[in-house]
Amino acid sequence: MRTVLYVKASPRSGRSHSTAVADAFVDSYLQAHRDDRISTIDIFEKDLPAFDGSAVTAKYKVMHAEEHTEQDHRIWAEVVKVIKEFKSADKYVMAVPMWNFSIPYRLKHYIDIIVQPGYTFAVNEDGSYEGLVKGKPVFIAYARGGEYKPGTEAESFDLQKRYLELILGFIGFSDIRSILVEPTLAGGSEVAKGRCNEAITKAREAARDF
Repeated sequence: MRTVLYVKASPRSGRSHSTAVADAFVDSYLQAHRDDRISTIDIFEKDLPAFDGSAVTAKYKVMHAEEHTEQDHRIWAEVVKVIKEFKSADKYVMAVPMWNFSIPYRLKHYIDIIVQPGYTFAVNEDGSYEGLVKGKPVFIAYARGGEYKPGTEAESFDLQKRYLELILGFIGFSDIRSILVEPTLAGGSEVAKGRCNEAITKAREAARDF
């Protein structure tokens, strides 16, 4: 039995296009892989530990084997708990809307927690970086209000897909699959509905071989 970690990064619930596509992907996946299980993290519901000054201080004290307090240990242990939960999965599914050309702040918070040296990436002796989350596929359903097609002037504003796939690649992901729903606003409700339905159909097909 394999575990699929489903990360929902939209707070819009039933009104989210990215969630609708990712839900369809997960539903089709389970039909084709009945022995596997889905573990879901709702980023806007999950109690994520703060990654503030106290967490950064605890991180360097603990990781560098410096003198630290019991509170430092507890603070860093909460961060490590989230990292281990993330790394324990065999496959990943993400639902990610575009916010201000990038990703929702809660997803960035989650990323800042899990991207840590010695856990999800390593620094080699020559100073190069090596991702430590390897051999695991990820499917991402993106939704955005406008269109940011390759080769257009709007492409440079896409800091959603570009950033997320950069950071996932940094920590070791090489099998990154995705489906876009765009535009969800600029073309009106009928266009959005049609594009979402097209994406759902593609997602159901893609899930069978995931």
